[in-house]
Amino acid sequence: MKTFGILFLAILSEVIATTSLKFSEGFTRLVPSVVVVIGYGSSFYLLSVALKAMPLGVAYAIWSGVGLILTVIAGMVLFRETLDWARVVGILLIIAGIVFINVFSKSVVH
Repeated sequence: MKTFGILFLAILSEVIATTSLKFSEGFTRLVPSVVVVIGYGSSFYLLSVALKAMPLGVAYAIWSGVGLILTVIAGMVLFRETLDWARVVGILLIIAGIVFINVFSKSVVH
């Protein structure tokens, strides 16, 4: 599997784990708590695999930025969280940073 595919799976695992963290209600519910542990474990493992072929800073920027965006979307869909102007601007800045890195960095693996 290509590096960005592995990185995307790492991101997806992290988003599932973070969403399950909310559902675990402080680790008082067994199934969501188990999903948290498995999700974060899978995410870090897959991130470590992606790091074999891409720079740490680039991989982490993409992992955390895309993970943030997907987690915000999950919060809106599952928990009816709302976006205010600060969250929107912050998310847009993160997206701009990811695009900037991918377009201009010579160290990004394509």
